[in-house]
Amino acid sequence: MPIRKLLVANRGEIAVRIFRTCRELGIATVAVAAPDDRGSLHVRSADELVEIESYLLPEEHVRAAKQAKADAIHPGYGFLAENADFAAAVVAAELTWVGPPAEALRLGGDKLAAKKIAAQAGVPVVPTGEPDEIGFPLLVKAAAGGGGRGMRVVREPGELAEALAAAAREAEAAFGDGTVFCERYVERPRHVEIQLLADSHGTVVALGERDCSVQRRHQKVLEESPSPALDPELRASMSAAAVAFARAIGYTSAGTAEFMLVNNEFFFLELNGRIQVEHPVTELVAGVDLVHEQIRIAQGERLEPRGTVLQGHAVEVRLYAEDPRTFLPQAGTIERLRLPEAVRVDAGVAEGDEVGLGYDPMVAKLIAHGPTRAEAFARLADALSETEVGGVTTNLPFLRWLVAHPIVLAGEATTAFLTEYPPLSEWPLRLPGAAWRGGWRLNLPAAAPGSAPDVDSTAHARAGVGGESRVTAPMPGTVIRVDVAVGDKVEARRPLLMLEAMKMETPLTAPYDATVKAVHVEEGDRVAGGALLVELEAD
Repeated sequence: MPIRKLLVANRGEIAVRIFRTCRELGIATVAVAAPDDRGSLHVRSADELVEIESYLLPEEHVRAAKQAKADAIHPGYGFLAENADFAAAVVAAELTWVGPPAEALRLGGDKLAAKKIAAQAGVPVVPTGEPDEIGFPLLVKAAAGGGGRGMRVVREPGELAEALAAAAREAEAAFGDGTVFCERYVERPRHVEIQLLADSHGTVVALGERDCSVQRRHQKVLEESPSPALDPELRASMSAAAVAFARAIGYTSAGTAEFMLVNNEFFFLELNGRIQVEHPVTELVAGVDLVHEQIRIAQGERLEPRGTVLQGHAVEVRLYAEDPRTFLPQAGTIERLRLPEAVRVDAGVAEGDEVGLGYDPMVAKLIAHGPTRAEAFARLADALSETEVGGVTTNLPFLRWLVAHPIVLAGEATTAFLTEYPPLSEWPLRLPGAAWRGGWRLNLPAAAPGSAPDVDSTAHARAGVGGESRVTAPMPGTVIRVDVAVGDKVEARRPLLMLEAMKMETPLTAPYDATVKAVHVEEGDRVAGGALLVELEAD
């Protein structure tokens, strides 16, 4: 049945992007907004608005769709996009669900169940189990959701309890499900994913891969297609594995099978049962509108069987309101916004909008396409040089540094890239001749914990008189735990408190051995960036 009016159960950039395709198809659009989000760009981009209590309440979206007389709901990404109960509730309300079936979401969305199904389908997987079975280092992961939330690298047994608790809290806050599990942590892999489309008539197609290896805090910051690490044979093998898994769970709609790649071995990570943030790079090289295809599939139409034919190269970066060195989220009003016109831009805010604490701090995605990889990167570098954001701190300096980095341009980046080359650090000396690509990475030092720089509390500890220091908030947020009291003796790197912003937790630690002189906050306090939290006196 044709969709005439569609509600997007989401906000920000992805809602605006879905509305754009709906306008092209002549489909009326409905935005939803929580009370603190009514002034957002996605609200102004839709034909009508229904206010809801929260983006995480399935019943609110169904109520809003009924109120607006919409006949379909698109979940976007994040929030409830992979929530099987939400998908079932939409169908039960006799609305069209623009996404995979609830049962496929249950099978693919539970990362533990998904890995078992993948193994049964002959797809290689990373070992999962109890910490004493798989050993260290290991990765704690949320069974639901994604986007880096609910993930912690654990290298020593003594770190495990806190990592499990923190990951569970983060997952519960972001996805409403605090279930976590442990899997073997693979050092320095590439992160490569296969874009899938599947209809209800049994056709499943793979549209090539995206390389998403450059990440901070397990969240992607640069994505490209095709991957510089794949040859046609490896691409075919990974695509076949992705298709096999999709068939095994009865998948339909757009989805992404994510893999870790080490040399020529790949391991299945998970299936993301939704459209991805990085979907534009696939659209540009495959010549397809993935949202349009989702709508066609939801309407019961058939996919055209097709091979993997990728035209040129595309690369995307995510412009965030965040510190360019620490990646800590920032808040404020966007007083000036100049975005480039020569590349594709998917924006979630406009000049004059407020970037607050409650939601993802993405400003826009910039996506460049060219006949070659080198030209795509050059076009993106030019676009970033034209970009201007005033009134709020962004990662723009980091992105300009990133797309010109020799390791990135050489196609050699792994998930450890930002550990080995901290943001805005000096580039490595260029090696002569063929040695630059061939053996360079073999001589890198061992990766430090995590996939992006940790927040160093010394950056937020101001020196005082007589060996005293004042630990301040690196960004606005909520104090969710205080670990010390006045008079406590603390060692260097001991946690002082935990700060939460945008559903991500950031521990603040002692910069050196000290005594706690004063604690100025309590659990539950909301603090501004730069607020005084703890005073220390050096031992």
